[in-house]
Amino acid sequence: MIFREEYPRPQFVRNQWLNLNGEWDFEFDDLNVGQKEKWFLKHDYSKKINVPFAFQTKLSGINDLSFHDYIWYHRFFKIPNQWENDRIILHFGAVDYECIVYINGCFVKTHIGGNSSFHVDITDYLNYSNEEITVYVKDPSTDQFIPRGKQYWKEKPESIWYDRTSGIWQTVWIENVNNNYLKSVKLTPNIDEGNIFIDALLSNPNLTLKIEVFDNKEKINETLVFCKENNIKTTIDIYRSDINNGYVHHSNKMWSPENPYLYDIVYTVIKDNDVCDVVNSYFGMRKVHAENGVIYLNNRPYFQKLVLDQGYWREGLLTAPSDNDFILDIELSKKMGFNGCRKHQKSEDPRFLYHADRLGYIVWGEIANCANYNDTTINIMKSEWNDIINRDYNHPCIITWVPLNESWGVPYIKTSEKEQHHSLALYHFVHSLDTTRFVISNDGWEMTKTDICGVHNYQHGLKHETEKYSIFIKSLSTIENITEYASAGRDIYVGGYKYSGEPIVLTEFGGIGYKKDDDEGWGYTFVHSDEDFIEDYNRVMMALKESKVLVGFCYTQLSDVEQEINGLLTYDREPKVDCEIIKNINDQVGKICIKQIK
Repeated sequence: MIFREEYPRPQFVRNQWLNLNGEWDFEFDDLNVGQKEKWFLKHDYSKKINVPFAFQTKLSGINDLSFHDYIWYHRFFKIPNQWENDRIILHFGAVDYECIVYINGCFVKTHIGGNSSFHVDITDYLNYSNEEITVYVKDPSTDQFIPRGKQYWKEKPESIWYDRTSGIWQTVWIENVNNNYLKSVKLTPNIDEGNIFIDALLSNPNLTLKIEVFDNKEKINETLVFCKENNIKTTIDIYRSDINNGYVHHSNKMWSPENPYLYDIVYTVIKDNDVCDVVNSYFGMRKVHAENGVIYLNNRPYFQKLVLDQGYWREGLLTAPSDNDFILDIELSKKMGFNGCRKHQKSEDPRFLYHADRLGYIVWGEIANCANYNDTTINIMKSEWNDIINRDYNHPCIITWVPLNESWGVPYIKTSEKEQHHSLALYHFVHSLDTTRFVISNDGWEMTKTDICGVHNYQHGLKHETEKYSIFIKSLSTIENITEYASAGRDIYVGGYKYSGEPIVLTEFGGIGYKKDDDEGWGYTFVHSDEDFIEDYNRVMMALKESKVLVGFCYTQLSDVEQEINGLLTYDREPKVDCEIIKNINDQVGKICIKQIK
């Protein structure tokens, strides 16, 4: 049986591809002898695994949650006969954490980083009969100096820490390309001018790139660009200014959660009048910026009603069992009145971002943080962020990047100048790759330079703890009170930085624990009935309307995860209470708050 059969890169589509998901040979290498014994040349594998699911998952067919730091994958595959004159590119959606790839016993690629995608040209290693692929993976279970996110360095999960995901956890696939092909494209929309800037990289110089833009299947622009080098930069008109009169974010032809308007775009690479490559994609005309402490979407104030989304599933952990699971999470979230999510400590599968683009759903993007800090973490984090931003840059749904969360990976940032500089360096590094989105230096507290003041506050107490609740309300009411109360004794800014007018968003709060199934649970607070859950959710949310400074929120959290039962949904995505009730509460808060910031 093959899982996850959908095309894995929906923003850069070629018609021909080969899915390598499914059954692979598998082996634990607990003594780490496989390299010395050259298992990439020959080995009798004792297990089978269903790729792309990690061995810790039920869907993998192995379901082993104990420590195994060294593992091997192996399978055979065949290249279609019609591809024999093409270049063959092997793609991995994600492999956690470090891997070496072999084709027919030959080394072809090393990759480090569990969040990012990578590829390698394997043409010169093929025999065009029965091809053999072997993958060696090293995933140090207890290493706190690699990006772990929510993966626990102890054997059994507890509190907010979950089971590990080791090895291949996103789709493995192959595509064929001509020697002259399109390698990558970055699209930067400009709604104020009604155009889009295109930065394209070709495999060779002296090629022509034809760019066709379609609005609801009608071609509105065709541009031919000849480039003596292999990089093309050009600007294409999308609409006239009168079409976009008023910049209303939920009408006309701009992207927003209320109106996720998308244009199709087709790239054709031409050499001597011959078509060498065709790639299909899409984009959205969308702009985010801040003025006077307010977030604007398409030049209008926009109140963000976000939900924290961990992106875990019972049977697949970090890997969604099916493409429909991404759709379900987005649809349930919107049904509850949220207009986006903060994807927490995980760089999500591009399929999720694709559905967020087309369904209209804001995403704040993160990658997994390290749990501790040393000099090696600097290049690790930069490398991961470089790969993720280059991969996901074109998705209109993403409006914010979050390099660090709650001082994870920088535990002494309050007093350590090195860790402060690391935070600051990540902020500027991310912006050196992307100036079109917000960047939060350290979400929750202890920020340096930041575009959004992201504050975490779980101090609302239980309903009978009126004094604690009163302090919670007071802590959100003014800029001064947020700085004093909101982060449980943590400074909001460090290293000489202070609040300088950026938008203030309550980026984590709530966390109401409610057990609806047989799972034992952990939560920030607890209720024991539907009525109590609704009452407490309403109580916590209504505290936000007392604030005169908040321009958005992110509630913790979308679903239960393992032992953590803070979700609005169970781990299996069953709503704990009627979604319409949650929506009505969210809508009330949103209407009040948006009036206050206009």
